[in-house]
Amino acid sequence: MDIRYFIGIDVSKSTLDWAVFDGRTIVFESHSPNTESGIKQTLRTISGLKGFTITTSLVCLEHTGIYNALLLAELANSAYPTWLESSLQIKQAGGLQRGKSDRIDSQRIAEYAFRFRDRVRLWEPPRQLLQELDCLDALRQRLLLVRSQLEQPINEQAGFVDPKRQRQLVKNCKASLEAINSDLRSVNRQIEQLIQSDEQLNELFSLITSITGVGVATATEVILATDEFKAISDPKKLACHAGVAPFEHRSGTSVRGRTRVSRHARKRLKSLLHMAAMSAIRAEGDLRAYYLRKVAEGKNRMLILNAVRNKLVHRICAVVRRREKYEKNYTPSLV
Repeated sequence: MDIRYFIGIDVSKSTLDWAVFDGRTIVFESHSPNTESGIKQTLRTISGLKGFTITTSLVCLEHTGIYNALLLAELANSAYPTWLESSLQIKQAGGLQRGKSDRIDSQRIAEYAFRFRDRVRLWEPPRQLLQELDCLDALRQRLLLVRSQLEQPINEQAGFVDPKRQRQLVKNCKASLEAINSDLRSVNRQIEQLIQSDEQLNELFSLITSITGVGVATATEVILATDEFKAISDPKKLACHAGVAPFEHRSGTSVRGRTRVSRHARKRLKSLLHMAAMSAIRAEGDLRAYYLRKVAEGKNRMLILNAVRNKLVHRICAVVRRREKYEKNYTPSLV
């Protein structure tokens, strides 16, 4: 990939800072509003640089969630090669840094893209259907959180306050909880309809949820995290991304830490895999037998659970790769 211009963009809620690096110096800087018109105007200005072409440019920016939406949509429409990188990765690659501003950050992002151009991973927009699923799943998570915030304190104080007062508190929240539950049922119906409307998505859900312990919520998060297994298909990479892959922590004779998982992980995916592992060891099957056997051997329970989470990740990737549902009672042909 012959790149002449490296465009670094620092994204915030209301503004964008742009820096164009040609491999030697910053040749262009700009500050624009994070709006469709502001983005288009800046891209038109950049396209006027000497010898500029879209195919010989590379746009690099950090993950900032919803604040990226307008920018990524315009870059995709204009077919700009785009690199969406972790902010922590860019920060650590910069070494010792003094001072910080949006303008400086855009320069550092452009220089990062130049330095590591041999490691570029071009971003591709997910399917529109997947974007809708992501929005619905995020809404479901917020509704579940609000319901928990209402229900949990009331349930916990039962038996510690006057029964009459407890009944009144329950009555006060009844209408709100009914509305939240109604919204949850509506969102779940929309998610189910969305899955059933698409053959590819329906097949993935059918394959993944055939594994004991893995439900719709876990399957949804796995599909979103892997972009339908187009971005990540290797089980080891997925385990690392989910934060369930153990790594050594030792150096020489002075540092002898225990092997542990990394804190840099997709937190929700890790949490859902933990819940899936808890569900799997409660159900009759080989994972429950494995868990009980390791407990009897005196192994740490959390280490065993993490091993179960890893097994679930490998099973998920295996059923998707083979396009076959998981068979609980499968017997190898050699046996």
